[in-house]
Amino acid sequence: MDLNKAQVIWRVTSDVELRTTPNGQNVTSFSVATNRSWVDGSGMKQEQAEFHNIVIWWKLAEIASQYLQKGKRVFVEGRLQTRAWEAQDGTKRYKTEIIGDNMIMLDSNTWWAVAQSDTSSSSNDTPAIKKTEPKKEEEINIEDIPF
Repeated sequence: MDLNKAQVIWRVTSDVELRTTPNGQNVTSFSVATNRSWVDGSGMKQEQAEFHNIVIWWKLAEIASQYLQKGKRVFVEGRLQTRAWEAQDGTKRYKTEIIGDNMIMLDSNTWWAVAQSDTSSSSNDTPAIKKTEPKKEEEINIEDIPF
């Protein structure tokens, strides 16, 4: 069994760029930074930032370009993919990207959850979009417990 899954949460570090391919498919690309903190052997706090390139296709690309901006927090889930090409100077170049299938925009009083179930579907398919309120604590009534 193979598994190729990536999940990142943090802030968008570049402006979201929407493009359309020659055959009419929408695609957007942007980057997200994640941070890691630890205390080294001498007791000093250390931090490291990692930048992740995100590519999103179809209707989800339109939604991302409309609502995401530099500095906004986002959850992206997808798969890793590495592209290779030859640069103008003849050297071989590589770029690893997260091809996003699901996205949740985290900056607002409510959360906008956006999920695209099949990235290979036609651009006419609409992803599932739902607005959810943060969950509130409910009081548990002892009579409601089934045992």
